[in-house]
Amino acid sequence: MFSKLSVVVAAVLITLAAAMPNGTPPPPVTPPTSNQCCASVVPASDKSASLVAAVLGLDLSGILVDVGLSCSPITVIGNNCGGTTVTCDAPEKEWGGLIAINCIPITL
Repeated sequence: MFSKLSVVVAAVLITLAAAMPNGTPPPPVTPPTSNQCCASVVPASDKSASLVAAVLGLDLSGILVDVGLSCSPITVIGNNCGGTTVTCDAPEKEWGGLIAINCIPITL
């Protein structure tokens, strides 16, 4: 049973890789407008950023900005950020808070 499942999963991944030979184009880098609380902020070239981007089907090659990982929006109600407070490009909803592009630390 397990071997059949692994064959099916491998076939699906190969099909997806063939359908997107170069991944999706990199997301556009726009001026940061969204305050976020991120677990970490790393360069787009960092291995952890590349892994998260790959899961989402994003290609970060050629992007020379910092990205936030595991981010959530900061609301007016309160800032209980236990991570790094940054302002980033507004993340796409389909990214599910896993990554935000062009993050700049907020210093108070």
